[in-house]
Amino acid sequence: MRGLLLDVGGVLFGPGSDLDGLSAVVCAVKARGIVTGIVSNDPGGANAQWLRDLGDGVLVDDVILSGDVEMAKPDAEIYLLAASRLGVEPEDFVFVDDLEINVRAAAAVGMVGVHHVGSESTIEELSILFDLGDGGDTKPW
Repeated sequence: MRGLLLDVGGVLFGPGSDLDGLSAVVCAVKARGIVTGIVSNDPGGANAQWLRDLGDGVLVDDVILSGDVEMAKPDAEIYLLAASRLGVEPEDFVFVDDLEINVRAAAAVGMVGVHHVGSESTIEELSILFDLGDGGDTKPW
Protein backbone atom coordinates (compact mmCIF):
# COMPACT_ATOMS: atom_id res chain seq x y z
CA MET A 1 0.00 0.00 0.00
CA ARG A 2 1.24 3.44 -0.91
CA GLY A 3 -1.66 5.65 0.18
CA LEU A 4 -4.15 6.17 3.00
CA LEU A 5 -7.42 8.08 2.71
CA LEU A 6 -9.66 8.84 5.68
CA ASP A 7 -13.12 10.27 6.20
CA VAL A 8 -13.48 12.98 8.82
CA GLY A 9 -16.92 12.82 10.45
CA GLY A 10 -17.38 9.51 12.20
CA VAL A 11 -13.74 8.49 11.78
CA LEU A 12 -11.32 11.23 12.89
CA PHE A 13 -13.96 13.29 14.72
CA GLY A 14 -17.21 12.40 16.42
CA PRO A 15 -18.49 10.32 19.30
CA GLY A 16 -16.11 7.54 20.25
CA SER A 17 -13.37 8.64 17.86
CA ASP A 18 -9.73 8.45 18.88
CA LEU A 19 -8.13 11.35 17.04
CA ASP A 20 -4.83 10.86 18.90
CA GLY A 21 -4.62 7.17 18.03
CA LEU A 22 -5.59 7.63 14.39
CA SER A 23 -3.29 10.64 14.04
CA ALA A 24 -0.44 8.48 15.33
CA VAL A 25 -1.18 5.93 12.59
CA VAL A 26 -1.23 8.71 9.98
CA CYS A 27 2.14 9.97 11.24
CA ALA A 28 3.58 6.45 11.22
CA VAL A 29 2.55 5.79 7.61
CA LYS A 30 3.72 9.23 6.49
CA ALA A 31 7.12 8.50 8.05
CA ARG A 32 7.31 5.51 5.69
CA GLY A 33 6.70 7.69 2.64
CA ILE A 34 3.02 6.79 2.26
CA VAL A 35 0.79 9.58 0.98
CA THR A 36 -2.24 10.52 3.05
CA GLY A 37 -5.46 12.36 2.51
CA ILE A 38 -8.89 13.22 3.79
CA VAL A 39 -11.95 12.71 1.60
CA SER A 40 -15.05 14.27 3.12
CA ASN A 41 -18.56 15.05 1.96
CA ASP A 42 -18.24 18.39 3.74
CA PRO A 43 -19.97 21.17 1.77
CA GLY A 44 -16.84 23.33 1.87
CA GLY A 45 -17.10 27.09 2.05
CA ALA A 46 -15.53 29.38 4.61
CA ASN A 47 -16.63 27.23 7.56
CA ALA A 48 -14.53 24.32 6.27
CA GLN A 49 -11.19 26.12 6.36
CA TRP A 50 -10.21 24.20 9.52
CA LEU A 51 -10.53 20.98 7.50
CA ARG A 52 -8.44 22.30 4.62
CA ASP A 53 -5.85 23.38 7.18
CA LEU A 54 -5.29 19.70 8.06
CA GLY A 55 -3.63 19.28 4.64
CA ASP A 56 -0.18 20.22 3.39
CA GLY A 57 1.42 17.92 5.95
CA VAL A 58 -0.28 19.32 9.06
CA LEU A 59 -2.06 15.98 9.48
CA VAL A 60 -2.37 14.69 5.90
CA ASP A 61 -0.95 15.58 2.51
CA ASP A 62 -4.24 16.61 0.87
CA VAL A 63 -7.83 17.38 1.85
CA ILE A 64 -10.64 16.84 -0.62
CA LEU A 65 -14.02 18.29 0.30
CA SER A 66 -17.12 17.54 -1.76
CA GLY A 67 -18.19 21.15 -1.78
CA ASP A 68 -14.83 22.24 -3.18
CA VAL A 69 -14.66 19.65 -5.97
CA GLU A 70 -18.38 19.35 -6.77
CA MET A 71 -18.50 15.57 -6.36
CA ALA A 72 -19.30 13.39 -3.39
CA LYS A 73 -18.87 9.92 -1.96
CA PRO A 74 -19.96 7.33 -2.98
CA ASP A 75 -19.39 8.53 -6.57
CA ALA A 76 -16.33 6.84 -8.07
CA GLU A 77 -14.97 10.13 -9.36
CA ILE A 78 -14.08 11.49 -5.92
CA TYR A 79 -11.93 8.44 -5.08
CA LEU A 80 -10.21 8.63 -8.45
CA LEU A 81 -9.60 12.36 -7.97
CA ALA A 82 -8.02 11.74 -4.57
CA ALA A 83 -5.72 9.08 -6.04
CA SER A 84 -4.77 11.35 -8.93
CA ARG A 85 -4.04 14.35 -6.73
CA LEU A 86 -1.79 12.23 -4.51
CA GLY A 87 -0.07 10.55 -7.47
CA VAL A 88 -0.83 6.95 -6.53
CA GLU A 89 -2.93 4.37 -8.35
CA PRO A 90 -6.30 3.62 -6.68
CA GLU A 91 -5.36 -0.02 -6.05
CA ASP A 92 -2.47 1.16 -3.85
CA PHE A 93 -4.78 3.00 -1.43
CA VAL A 94 -6.52 2.07 1.79
CA PHE A 95 -9.74 4.02 2.33
CA VAL A 96 -11.38 4.34 5.77
CA ASP A 97 -14.99 5.45 6.28
CA ASP A 98 -17.74 4.84 8.80
CA LEU A 99 -20.37 4.38 6.07
CA GLU A 100 -20.31 0.98 4.40
CA ILE A 101 -21.66 2.39 1.12
CA ASN A 102 -18.60 4.65 0.84
CA VAL A 103 -16.21 1.80 1.66
CA ARG A 104 -17.83 -0.38 -1.01
CA ALA A 105 -17.58 2.42 -3.57
CA ALA A 106 -13.87 2.85 -2.84
CA ALA A 107 -13.36 -0.89 -3.19
CA ALA A 108 -15.19 -0.78 -6.53
CA VAL A 109 -12.46 1.51 -7.92
CA GLY A 110 -9.76 -0.83 -6.60
CA MET A 111 -8.98 0.56 -3.16
CA VAL A 112 -8.76 -1.56 -0.03
CA GLY A 113 -11.72 -0.56 2.11
CA VAL A 114 -11.79 -0.42 5.89
CA HIS A 115 -15.23 -0.01 7.44
CA HIS A 116 -14.66 2.06 10.56
CA VAL A 117 -16.85 0.78 13.40
CA GLY A 118 -14.49 1.86 16.17
CA SER A 119 -11.08 3.45 16.48
CA GLU A 120 -9.45 0.47 18.15
CA SER A 121 -10.36 -1.98 15.38
CA THR A 122 -9.49 0.57 12.66
CA ILE A 123 -6.08 1.26 14.20
CA GLU A 124 -5.44 -2.47 14.45
CA GLU A 125 -6.48 -3.08 10.84
CA LEU A 126 -4.39 -0.18 9.51
CA SER A 127 -1.40 -1.41 11.54
CA ILE A 128 -1.72 -4.78 9.79
CA LEU A 129 -2.29 -3.35 6.30
CA PHE A 130 0.69 -0.99 6.57
CA ASP A 131 2.84 -3.46 8.53
CA LEU A 132 3.33 -1.03 11.40
CA GLY A 133 3.53 -3.60 14.17
CA ASP A 134 6.40 -5.76 15.28
CA GLY A 135 4.23 -8.82 15.87
CA GLY A 136 4.04 -8.16 19.61
CA ASP A 137 1.47 -6.50 21.78
CA THR A 138 3.07 -3.07 21.70
CA LYS A 139 1.86 -0.06 19.76
CA PRO A 140 3.58 0.22 16.38
CA TRP A 141 4.50 3.89 16.78
